[in-house]
Amino acid sequence: MCPLERKQTKSKASFGKNGYRAPFFLIGLLMKKIFLITVIVTIFITVFSNSGSQESYGWTNDKIRSMESEIANNRDERRKLQNTLSNVEKIKQNLTNARNDLARYIEELDSNLAVIEQNIVELLGLIVEKEDEIIEKTLELSYAIEVQNAQYAGMKERVKFNYEQGEVYYLTMLFGAESLSDMLNRVDYIEALSKYDEIKLDEFIATTNYVALCKEILEAEKEFLDEAKEAVEAEREALNQLIDEKGREIEAIRGDIALQEGAIREYEAEIAAQSDVIRALEKAVADERARLAEENRRRYDGGLFAWPVPSSRRISDDYGNRIHPILGVPQFHNGIDITAPTGSNIVAAYHGKVVAAAYSPTMGNYIIIDHGDSVFTLYMHASKLHVSEGAEVTWGQTIAAVGSTGRSTGPHLHFSVRVKGQYVSPWSYFGS
Repeated sequence: MCPLERKQTKSKASFGKNGYRAPFFLIGLLMKKIFLITVIVTIFITVFSNSGSQESYGWTNDKIRSMESEIANNRDERRKLQNTLSNVEKIKQNLTNARNDLARYIEELDSNLAVIEQNIVELLGLIVEKEDEIIEKTLELSYAIEVQNAQYAGMKERVKFNYEQGEVYYLTMLFGAESLSDMLNRVDYIEALSKYDEIKLDEFIATTNYVALCKEILEAEKEFLDEAKEAVEAEREALNQLIDEKGREIEAIRGDIALQEGAIREYEAEIAAQSDVIRALEKAVADERARLAEENRRRYDGGLFAWPVPSSRRISDDYGNRIHPILGVPQFHNGIDITAPTGSNIVAAYHGKVVAAAYSPTMGNYIIIDHGDSVFTLYMHASKLHVSEGAEVTWGQTIAAVGSTGRSTGPHLHFSVRVKGQYVSPWSYFGS
């Protein structure tokens, strides 16, 4: 074979050899690229397909549900508050039929006064409770805002990182894989990062909702507190209106008595009715004391009395002979009248045993205390009694609250002292 032929034969063989190897090499490269593209597409589908999903976070959702429930309860409480306020005009209307019977009128009106006073006590307690709740809700809101700010700052960093380096970072990580197993691990890592960002977004949204609810309930609690304070003032105004109405009614009924002698008889009948009750109680105490004389003998040791209304020294009517303020005739006043706001404390003048704690249309809510040796003190027209019959009391102990129950035209305490069945001046028991 000539050299030319050998050269041509070698060239053909070389071409034929390369012609068979080249396609397999290209197909391998193409398969690798297709695999990588498939993996990358799978990663991006996995990463971004769940971006709209949301997770439930127990503590956050529980708090949100609790706050929504509190908002609903707050609305119910405010409706109940408005529904429980006293309707003075309705009370007056209900009392119209009782005006012809002064004793029944006073008794029914006093029962309404007691309800209003209880409303005031409950409202004042509610105000204290709401003030505590507002402090608690303010602290909760402050903490929630701190959490929200921290979450927002963290999300900003993640968003900034993803915007600046996210895709490049993920692709670099994938193409830097040394094996298929390493690549799959990196895919899992990228998916975990995406899931982490998704969870943090959900947490931020939930915290933002919680902050909004905290602000809403805090505003609702403040509005409720303002309404409760207004309700207290409304109830106090209702109380004062009914007391004034009662005073006018008593004066009107007394003023309608045509003959002065009839008015005097009515007044004396009131005192007699009081005296009958007191004498009966004194007799019962005397009989009981006689029976128990050997077992438990009470003695008055001559000590000075405590002033029965510590918050007031104002005397509207003194002990002794005076011109009756309604009848305009000389009459004997058997005690001292101490004026004070409704609800002011009334205290026991001295140690003793409560022998009566009851209600009558003339004396209103009243207390009688036995101090021994036939010395008794009387406390009339109270709005509320804090002790009951049979209780042992001590000097200065709170036993009742000032009011205007019974035949009374304004808040005051009628205080009397009886010794051996007769009224005596209280002043000698107070010293200087």
